[in-house]
Amino acid sequence: MNEAQVVALAGVFQSAALVRATATTGSQDASALEASIASILRIDVNDAAEAFGGVVGVRMGLEALIQQLERNPGELAISQIAVSVLRVERKLSGRPGMLQTLREGIEAIQRQVDHLGVVHTSVLARLSELYASTLSNLRPRVVVQGNPLYLQQSAQVERIRSTLLAGVRAAVLWRQLGGSQWHLLFKRKQVVMLARGLLSRAKLDGG
Repeated sequence: MNEAQVVALAGVFQSAALVRATATTGSQDASALEASIASILRIDVNDAAEAFGGVVGVRMGLEALIQQLERNPGELAISQIAVSVLRVERKLSGRPGMLQTLREGIEAIQRQVDHLGVVHTSVLARLSELYASTLSNLRPRVVVQGNPLYLQQSAQVERIRSTLLAGVRAAVLWRQLGGSQWHLLFKRKQVVMLARGLLSRAKLDGG
Protein backbone atom coordinates (compact mmCIF):
# COMPACT_ATOMS: atom_id res chain seq x y z
CA MET A 1 0.00 0.00 0.00
CA ASN A 2 1.09 3.57 -0.60
CA GLU A 3 -0.32 7.02 0.16
CA ALA A 4 -1.92 7.47 -3.26
CA GLN A 5 -3.86 4.24 -2.87
CA VAL A 6 -5.01 5.26 0.61
CA VAL A 7 -6.19 8.66 -0.68
CA ALA A 8 -8.25 6.95 -3.38
CA LEU A 9 -9.65 4.45 -0.87
CA ALA A 10 -10.50 7.33 1.46
CA GLY A 11 -12.46 8.79 -1.46
CA VAL A 12 -14.57 5.62 -1.53
CA PHE A 13 -15.19 5.79 2.22
CA GLN A 14 -15.93 9.51 2.06
CA SER A 15 -18.62 8.81 -0.50
CA ALA A 16 -20.04 6.06 1.72
CA ALA A 17 -20.06 8.34 4.77
CA LEU A 18 -21.78 11.12 2.81
CA VAL A 19 -24.40 8.72 1.48
CA ARG A 20 -25.07 7.39 4.96
CA ALA A 21 -25.40 10.91 6.41
CA THR A 22 -27.76 11.96 3.63
CA ALA A 23 -29.94 8.89 4.06
CA THR A 24 -30.20 9.17 7.85
CA THR A 25 -30.07 12.91 8.58
CA GLY A 26 -30.75 14.63 5.26
CA SER A 27 -27.57 16.69 5.62
CA GLN A 28 -24.01 16.49 4.33
CA ASP A 29 -20.60 17.93 5.10
CA ALA A 30 -20.53 20.68 2.46
CA SER A 31 -16.78 20.73 1.83
CA ALA A 32 -16.53 16.93 1.64
CA LEU A 33 -19.50 16.79 -0.74
CA GLU A 34 -17.98 19.41 -3.02
CA ALA A 35 -14.59 17.65 -3.06
CA SER A 36 -16.18 14.29 -3.86
CA ILE A 37 -18.45 15.63 -6.61
CA ALA A 38 -15.55 17.62 -8.10
CA SER A 39 -13.49 14.42 -8.31
CA ILE A 40 -16.02 12.95 -10.76
CA LEU A 41 -15.26 15.74 -13.20
CA ARG A 42 -11.48 15.32 -13.02
CA ILE A 43 -11.50 12.29 -15.30
CA ASP A 44 -7.91 12.15 -16.48
CA VAL A 45 -5.88 12.98 -13.38
CA ASN A 46 -3.41 10.31 -12.31
CA ASP A 47 -2.56 11.83 -8.94
CA ALA A 48 -5.10 10.71 -6.34
CA ALA A 49 -4.87 13.82 -4.17
CA GLU A 50 -5.27 16.08 -7.22
CA ALA A 51 -8.60 14.42 -7.99
CA PHE A 52 -9.95 15.74 -4.67
CA GLY A 53 -8.25 19.12 -4.74
CA GLY A 54 -5.55 17.97 -2.32
CA VAL A 55 -5.41 15.60 0.65
CA VAL A 56 -7.64 17.98 2.61
CA GLY A 57 -10.41 17.05 0.16
CA VAL A 58 -10.63 13.54 1.64
CA ARG A 59 -10.26 14.50 5.29
CA MET A 60 -13.71 13.12 6.11
CA GLY A 61 -12.94 9.96 4.17
CA LEU A 62 -9.68 9.40 6.01
CA GLU A 63 -11.49 9.72 9.32
CA ALA A 64 -14.16 7.25 8.19
CA LEU A 65 -11.55 4.82 6.84
CA ILE A 66 -9.60 4.79 10.10
CA GLN A 67 -12.74 4.29 12.17
CA GLN A 68 -14.02 1.45 10.01
CA LEU A 69 -10.73 -0.45 9.78
CA GLU A 70 -10.10 -0.16 13.50
CA ARG A 71 -13.49 -1.78 14.02
CA ASN A 72 -14.71 1.00 16.28
CA PRO A 73 -18.37 0.60 17.19
CA GLY A 74 -20.69 2.73 15.14
CA GLU A 75 -21.45 2.97 11.47
CA LEU A 76 -21.04 -0.52 10.07
CA ALA A 77 -23.36 0.70 7.31
CA ILE A 78 -20.55 2.91 5.98
CA SER A 79 -18.31 -0.12 5.40
CA GLN A 80 -21.17 -1.98 3.76
CA ILE A 81 -21.76 0.88 1.32
CA ALA A 82 -18.02 1.18 0.59
CA VAL A 83 -17.67 -2.53 -0.15
CA SER A 84 -20.76 -2.39 -2.40
CA VAL A 85 -19.22 0.52 -4.31
CA LEU A 86 -16.00 -1.46 -4.82
CA ARG A 87 -18.05 -4.36 -6.17
CA VAL A 88 -19.87 -2.08 -8.59
CA GLU A 89 -16.51 -0.83 -9.87
CA ARG A 90 -15.43 -4.43 -10.52
CA LYS A 91 -18.57 -5.00 -12.59
CA LEU A 92 -18.06 -1.70 -14.41
CA SER A 93 -14.50 -2.63 -15.39
CA GLY A 94 -15.93 -5.39 -17.59
CA ARG A 95 -18.36 -3.03 -19.35
CA PRO A 96 -16.33 -0.80 -21.72
CA GLY A 97 -19.52 0.49 -23.35
CA MET A 98 -20.84 1.74 -20.01
CA LEU A 99 -17.47 3.29 -19.19
CA GLN A 100 -17.64 5.25 -22.44
CA THR A 101 -21.21 6.33 -21.71
CA LEU A 102 -20.12 7.59 -18.29
CA ARG A 103 -17.18 9.49 -19.75
CA GLU A 104 -19.35 11.18 -22.36
CA GLY A 105 -22.00 12.02 -19.79
CA ILE A 106 -19.47 13.52 -17.40
CA GLU A 107 -17.89 15.59 -20.15
CA ALA A 108 -21.31 16.98 -21.06
CA ILE A 109 -22.06 17.84 -17.43
CA GLN A 110 -18.66 19.55 -17.11
CA ARG A 111 -19.88 22.31 -19.41
CA GLN A 112 -22.82 22.95 -17.08
CA VAL A 113 -20.52 22.98 -14.04
CA ASP A 114 -18.45 25.73 -15.62
CA HIS A 115 -21.53 27.97 -15.48
CA LEU A 116 -23.35 26.81 -12.34
CA GLY A 117 -20.76 25.35 -9.96
CA VAL A 118 -19.96 21.84 -8.74
CA VAL A 119 -22.84 21.21 -6.33
CA HIS A 120 -25.62 23.17 -8.03
CA THR A 121 -28.92 21.29 -7.86
CA SER A 122 -29.08 21.03 -11.67
CA VAL A 123 -25.60 19.48 -11.76
CA LEU A 124 -26.46 16.98 -9.03
CA ALA A 125 -29.68 16.11 -10.87
CA ARG A 126 -27.78 15.32 -14.06
CA LEU A 127 -25.13 13.29 -12.23
CA SER A 128 -27.92 11.40 -10.49
CA GLU A 129 -29.60 10.70 -13.81
CA LEU A 130 -26.30 9.46 -15.24
CA TYR A 131 -25.86 7.09 -12.30
CA ALA A 132 -29.43 5.83 -12.59
CA SER A 133 -29.10 5.10 -16.31
CA THR A 134 -25.78 3.28 -15.98
CA LEU A 135 -24.37 2.04 -12.68
CA SER A 136 -27.71 1.33 -11.02
CA ASN A 137 -28.28 -1.35 -13.67
CA LEU A 138 -25.30 -3.38 -12.46
CA ARG A 139 -25.82 -6.19 -9.96
CA PRO A 140 -25.55 -6.38 -7.07
CA ARG A 141 -26.83 -2.82 -6.62
CA VAL A 142 -25.73 -0.56 -3.80
CA VAL A 143 -28.49 -0.74 -1.20
CA VAL A 144 -28.91 2.43 0.88
CA GLN A 145 -30.97 2.27 4.05
CA GLY A 146 -32.02 5.24 6.13
CA ASN A 147 -34.89 7.46 7.14
CA PRO A 148 -37.81 7.20 4.67
CA LEU A 149 -38.43 10.90 5.21
CA TYR A 150 -35.19 11.65 3.33
CA LEU A 151 -35.12 8.66 0.99
CA GLN A 152 -38.44 9.78 -0.49
CA GLN A 153 -37.23 13.30 -1.27
CA SER A 154 -36.05 13.63 -4.86
CA ALA A 155 -33.37 16.18 -3.98
CA GLN A 156 -31.86 13.83 -1.39
CA VAL A 157 -32.03 10.85 -3.76
CA GLU A 158 -30.15 12.94 -6.33
CA ARG A 159 -27.46 13.74 -3.76
CA ILE A 160 -27.15 10.08 -2.83
CA ARG A 161 -26.83 8.90 -6.43
CA SER A 162 -24.36 11.67 -7.27
CA THR A 163 -22.25 10.78 -4.27
CA LEU A 164 -22.33 7.08 -5.15
CA LEU A 165 -21.05 8.04 -8.60
CA ALA A 166 -18.19 9.84 -6.84
CA GLY A 167 -17.51 6.70 -4.84
CA VAL A 168 -17.26 4.57 -7.97
CA ARG A 169 -14.96 7.17 -9.52
CA ALA A 170 -12.69 6.89 -6.45
CA ALA A 171 -12.84 3.08 -6.70
CA VAL A 172 -11.76 3.27 -10.36
CA LEU A 173 -8.83 5.47 -9.33
CA TRP A 174 -7.93 3.07 -6.51
CA ARG A 175 -7.88 0.14 -8.93
CA GLN A 176 -5.79 2.12 -11.44
CA LEU A 177 -3.26 2.74 -8.68
CA GLY A 178 -3.02 -0.97 -7.89
CA GLY A 179 -5.53 -1.14 -5.06
CA SER A 180 -7.17 -4.46 -4.25
CA GLN A 181 -9.83 -5.61 -1.81
CA TRP A 182 -7.17 -7.95 -0.43
CA HIS A 183 -5.51 -4.87 1.01
CA LEU A 184 -8.54 -4.31 3.22
CA LEU A 185 -8.20 -7.83 4.57
CA PHE A 186 -4.47 -8.27 4.97
CA LYS A 187 -2.97 -4.77 5.19
CA ARG A 188 -5.38 -3.06 7.57
CA LYS A 189 -2.68 -1.84 9.96
CA GLN A 190 -0.62 -0.39 7.14
CA VAL A 191 -3.66 1.32 5.67
CA VAL A 192 -4.55 2.84 9.05
CA MET A 193 -0.96 4.00 9.63
CA LEU A 194 -0.80 5.72 6.24
CA ALA A 195 -4.30 7.17 6.70
CA ARG A 196 -3.31 8.66 10.07
CA GLY A 197 -0.31 10.36 8.51
CA LEU A 198 -2.42 11.73 5.68
CA LEU A 199 -5.08 12.91 8.10
CA SER A 200 -2.50 14.85 10.10
CA ARG A 201 -1.37 16.51 6.88
CA ALA A 202 -4.97 17.26 5.89
CA LYS A 203 -5.61 18.92 9.24
CA LEU A 204 -2.52 21.10 8.82
CA ASP A 205 -3.50 22.04 5.27
CA GLY A 206 -7.10 22.67 6.23
CA GLY A 207 -6.35 24.69 9.33
